[in-house]
Amino acid sequence: MKKKNIFIALSVALLGFSACSEDTLDTINKDNEHPAPDNVPAYLQLSEAIMNTGYSAVSGDYSFYISSLTEQEIGVGNNQLMKAELRDPIEWAASTTFNNTWNSVYGNLNNIRQIISKIENEVPGNIGQYDLLGIAQILEALNFGILTDMHGDIPYSEALKGLENLQPKLDSQKDVYAGILATLDSAIENLDKGADLASVQNQDIVFNGDLNQWKAFAYSLKARYLLHKLAVEPEVLKDVKAAAQKAVELGFKGASIREFNGVTCDNPWYAFFMSRSYTLSSNTVANLMKANNDPRLGFYTYDLGEAYNPGDTEISQLTVLYNSSTGEPYYAFPEWLMLGSQPIHLFSESELYFILAETQLRSGEDATEAFQTAVKSSISDIYSFFGEDGSADAATFAESLGTPTLKTLFEQKYVAQCVDEQVETYNDLRRLEAMGESYINLTNPNNTQSGINRFPYRLPYANSAVLGNPNIKEAYGDGYYIYSDKVWWAGGAN
Repeated sequence: MKKKNIFIALSVALLGFSACSEDTLDTINKDNEHPAPDNVPAYLQLSEAIMNTGYSAVSGDYSFYISSLTEQEIGVGNNQLMKAELRDPIEWAASTTFNNTWNSVYGNLNNIRQIISKIENEVPGNIGQYDLLGIAQILEALNFGILTDMHGDIPYSEALKGLENLQPKLDSQKDVYAGILATLDSAIENLDKGADLASVQNQDIVFNGDLNQWKAFAYSLKARYLLHKLAVEPEVLKDVKAAAQKAVELGFKGASIREFNGVTCDNPWYAFFMSRSYTLSSNTVANLMKANNDPRLGFYTYDLGEAYNPGDTEISQLTVLYNSSTGEPYYAFPEWLMLGSQPIHLFSESELYFILAETQLRSGEDATEAFQTAVKSSISDIYSFFGEDGSADAATFAESLGTPTLKTLFEQKYVAQCVDEQVETYNDLRRLEAMGESYINLTNPNNTQSGINRFPYRLPYANSAVLGNPNIKEAYGDGYYIYSDKVWWAGGAN
């Protein structure tokens, strides 16, 4: 009798435990601490979308590695950037190298798409916010633009659909570009529709709600992405010029993440340098500066007046670059890397005017004014990092360069973009090569090894995508396609 009672008691207890466990399992995956995405107003997602664009897409690993390819900085540290500098094919071709950045950019695009969806689908609390919609579309175009410029064909039309499609196809870069440009046109229309709204001001860490500047930014991006196609679609030149002129007419002052409401955050290049010490000054930049008595030379070489040859094995293995107690440099590196508070350029004013000047030169027009504006803007920008007024030095130097040629234009654009716009320099170098032009002499001897090209024409796909998506796994292969397959706008396949 006792055994029977014990068995019944245990059975009841187990049944009770099972019932409790089942109830628990019903709620175990529910997040009761945070609201569902649809319950969060779209405007509250904007500042994160902007900041992640600056940290993950525009700067971050893309620009860190690319700065070695373009020779705008020297990769050092006896680790990743040393391997990049020496053109280690495993470092460049590995799917793990840009995995974090790929995931971050697509994660940011998911956030941006949520903003767009809430407004377009008229989710309560987000209805009619066309100003925010236009801004989100600009950010989407910029993030997808960087992804496709770095990797070529990417998931686009089927991307960001969650469980609905975990293995999206690769869209051709040509189709991605068509989508990016259409998105920018839509953004401009929505900014016009939302011109009288003010739903984004407190979350806009770029323009503080100035929609005129956002519209100018959209036209600047349109000019950039049209220009990228010049080698394969020469007829776009007039459209590039029209978009650039529109941005100028709107008074574009550059799109940068700066101090907002008295709060600053560490610039990603500063954070990278302070944690890794992976960067030194390159002679490819310094020699151009010295040849022209460039007032930026002291800032670029920390007033040491020296720089180093790309691909130098001994230099690339250095690990201690400055006195950690005093901050004084042992070797030359850009002085702005020690600041931390300098802005993150999403699109500089100087880039816009360099684009306009290029279209004018290629059209047989006088490009002196646009060229000098570009140079002056770049120099004044760097002086401003250190709280100095560089307008006089900038004007004197710009005038000393005289009437620009394509060579002087691209030399000055190259120097201007050595702060944090190396991704666009990489795009320029590949585009110009496709056009049969060369204005920057790259000297890293490791770009060719045993007669084999070791200068990547694109960057490899991410490990997460290679492992999880058969479409990308097939395209990735062993990763060495990066040395032979050019992106579409640089003369590769559609």
